[in-house]
Amino acid sequence: MEALADAMKAATGQAAPRGECSLSFPSWEAMHGILTPKRLEIVKVMAGQGPLTMREVARRVGRDFKAVHADLETLLNSGVIDRSNEGVVFPYDRIHFEFEIESAA
Repeated sequence: MEALADAMKAATGQAAPRGECSLSFPSWEAMHGILTPKRLEIVKVMAGQGPLTMREVARRVGRDFKAVHADLETLLNSGVIDRSNEGVVFPYDRIHFEFEIESAA
């Protein structure tokens, strides 16, 4: 979990307020590339559940293990979820999205 917090600090270029973590993406497209609808469904079922095995995540979303495994690896590599001794974890109870859209130059 410490690695996730460090990655988020590095991604935003600043420390998050105590007790809060944030993850920034450089663009809407980059966020959508990582948080596809199926990956977002994975994060939602993991929220507040503690460590889960990859097979348990696949069972909870009702999808093939191989496809879920690939999605979990993408989420791990991007710092959205973390690996623990017991499996994978999204150690937060909620997800909040905030974004700005600027006019084209």
